[in-house]
Amino acid sequence: MLLPLSDLSMTLLPKWFTGVLEGFAPLFSARIWPRVQLLVVGALLSPGKRTVTAALRVLGLADDPRFGRFHRLLSRARWSSLQASRVLLGLLLVAFVPFGPLVLGLDDTIERRTGKKVSARGIYRDPVRSSHGHVVKAGGLRWLSLMLLTPIPWANRIWACPFLTALVPSQRDNEERNHPHKTLTDWARQMLRVVQRWCPARALIVVADSAYSVITWLHALQQGRPITVIIRLRLDAARYEPAPERQAGQKGRPK
Repeated sequence: MLLPLSDLSMTLLPKWFTGVLEGFAPLFSARIWPRVQLLVVGALLSPGKRTVTAALRVLGLADDPRFGRFHRLLSRARWSSLQASRVLLGLLLVAFVPFGPLVLGLDDTIERRTGKKVSARGIYRDPVRSSHGHVVKAGGLRWLSLMLLTPIPWANRIWACPFLTALVPSQRDNEERNHPHKTLTDWARQMLRVVQRWCPARALIVVADSAYSVITWLHALQQGRPITVIIRLRLDAARYEPAPERQAGQKGRPK
């Protein structure tokens, strides 16, 4: 009979693997750190969806009566996912990009979720199923992901390694909660500035699709320490500084 992986000591895992995990240890308390390691191992071994239930099942903990402790690790335990992203980015830089500029990919995706208790949910255009003449709407959560674009030696190609992801609440959800609404480009600008603070000595080059071809957003990224953006614009795009805001009572057509 095989013992569950939870009954085995973490010292049986490869040293290079435990060494990587130890970088995240200061972010968690000593009480929950063993559970964090188990969830990470279970997520890596899960063949399907990487949920808490799937991770526990592959570890042999499907019948553990205290399985709720692992769910509370993600719902109630106090730890900073932002700091975990910073540690992950540092590990990626040491492994793949120890020097030179950082090439980052920026993209958003929709997680289809339904239910009355799902907060931050919205209705969005599905970019995969939609076309110029046919629009398909999808309801769910909108996630914005920032990825490190780097060549992988054993793959002979460039891979996108996500290290920072943010939930972008819908405008309707913000209005119901009386929260100021931030657009997708507002979240993107904030995430890029965070990475710029983490890596003050590295130049940033961002690659994004046409959804981010917003003149005000591109102009804001050139303030302070400029960020290089590679993006697809319209052929008739107005590539100059934004026009000044209209004053109250100002006459004439907008500039």
